Amino acid sequence: MPIQTKNPYTEKVEKVFKALDHKQINTGVKKAEKAYELWREIPLKKRVQYVKNIAKVLRKNKEEYAKIVTMEVGKPISQSISEIEKSAWNAEYIAEHGPRFLADEHIQTEAKESFIRYEPLGIVLAVMPWNFPMWQVFRFAALALLSGNACILKHASNVPQTAQLIEKIILEAGIPKDVFQSLFIESRDIEEVIKHDSVQMVILTGSEKAGSEVAALAGKYITKSVLELGGADPFIILKDADLEKAVKEGVKARMNNAGQVCNSPKRFIIEEKVYDKVQELFIRELDMIKVGNPMERDTTLGPVAREDIREELDDQIKRSVKKGAKLIRGGKKIPGTGYFYEPTLLGNVTKNNPAFIEEIFGPVVTLIKAKDWKDALILANDHVYGLGGAVWTKNMKVARQIADKLIVGTSVINGTVSSDPRLPFGGSKRSGYGREMSSHGIREFTNIKTIVVR
Repeated sequence: MPIQTKNPYTEKVEKVFKALDHKQINTGVKKAEKAYELWREIPLKKRVQYVKNIAKVLRKNKEEYAKIVTMEVGKPISQSISEIEKSAWNAEYIAEHGPRFLADEHIQTEAKESFIRYEPLGIVLAVMPWNFPMWQVFRFAALALLSGNACILKHASNVPQTAQLIEKIILEAGIPKDVFQSLFIESRDIEEVIKHDSVQMVILTGSEKAGSEVAALAGKYITKSVLELGGADPFIILKDADLEKAVKEGVKARMNNAGQVCNSPKRFIIEEKVYDKVQELFIRELDMIKVGNPMERDTTLGPVAREDIREELDDQIKRSVKKGAKLIRGGKKIPGTGYFYEPTLLGNVTKNNPAFIEEIFGPVVTLIKAKDWKDALILANDHVYGLGGAVWTKNMKVARQIADKLIVGTSVINGTVSSDPRLPFGGSKRSGYGREMSSHGIREFTNIKTIVVR
């Protein structure tokens, strides 16, 4: 795939970039090695200030940066601004609490002194996706940089201007040159980075296929890996739930970024006694969505990011209907310029249907009928993915049983799954392994060293 900005609203190629060759990639790694040796020696207190500066730069220029994100990805400008604000919040949070998370941890043993020290690893390679091109990067970068690592970013090929912008922001925050580099690397050349002994970790957010390939390379070179992969999050609505609120929040979460969110609710599992009522509420909410120019503040649904994504989405809908799903609303590409797809509602989805089995990355709601809460839980867990899950009910005893038994990285009661800098985030099963954010996340970027004084 070419490294280029192709505006998904206008379908025009705005700018094309040339990928680095092997010699240039290896030069970038050598620069990172030298930068790391200096960066790791900078006192933590000073690194804290640099990370705080990242937040300041992001907040100061959020309107300008949001336009670049929207131009490359197609998400509504209001959502791009929120993404940048959240990136700043993450940097602020980890700057405030990171020193405590990284402090020596003393353990009582028979030795004179025993403690755990959290040291930097070395160079971190980040393979990042296009759907949240700022958030996904700053989510890991704030933690990796604060803990003393150097970073090489291989961003998605359709967000090269955002990739350049991120490096510029980090430099503007005062972080020395080459500590963080955005390199235009083709996917086939990732091994050129991982093979270096100084590259001690690779973190990837992306598809199951990409994660499997990168994890295999990491394994080949005995390099640590953290993966956040696909999701088909269940969203259980039981008969005693606040139905209107559940549907409203569910649609908002599902339609965010035109449905191109790993942890958005993708399987709405409804107790059969309220199934028809819930279906009516979904139709009403989807009818209220405003599709249009993503640069306009009142637009709530922009185009999907690329033409191939829309084609795959359309194929998934057609196959799902052919296999028995009921097309209640939408289900078509919107004519004209831009990679728009109608807000779509599929009903009567069963566990053998493509809409249940596959991750649908687009503005599509799938309704699945369950006999009761126990059946809903079985359906929720009957999947290869386990990123997040939600349950809506007024019965807290049942809610807690479901939240406890969902095989996911995050369970939510009467709400939607979202990442939060204060809480660890990641998946189970084929949704990946490892965690980002919070104390658990920052320690992923460290060598956990035991020191014993006899």
